[in-house]
Amino acid sequence: QVQLVESGGGLVQAGGSLRLSCAASGSTFSNYAMGWFRQAPGNEREFVATISRVAGSTVYADSVKGQFTISRDNTKNTVALQMNNLKPEDTAVYFCAARWGSPPTTQSRCNYWGQGTQVTVST
Repeated sequence: QVQLVESGGGLVQAGGSLRLSCAASGSTFSNYAMGWFRQAPGNEREFVATISRVAGSTVYADSVKGQFTISRDNTKNTVALQMNNLKPEDTAVYFCAARWGSPPTTQSRCNYWGQGTQVTVST
């Protein structure tokens, strides 16, 4: 079992930055690839970024490439999402997810989820 707790969401003006963090507990963190997903009102949950277990190989959704950066610290059992130049369309609940094995790019491949943190970008 893995417990995930996100933090760092909030209200920011367009063009601003936020850094989300996800703290993991309950199992060996480095056994899990980690991902970030988001869900805007009325939309399905969508993939944002993922990072491999140890070497830090990353994959991003086209919509956030060059804007968001995912990173992890296996000594602190945390994964972060640095979000720069935020736009109103980035407004969503952001979820941290864990998968045993290879990095997840779809919801169905994730084994564990956090409760989400709200990000709201104003114009």
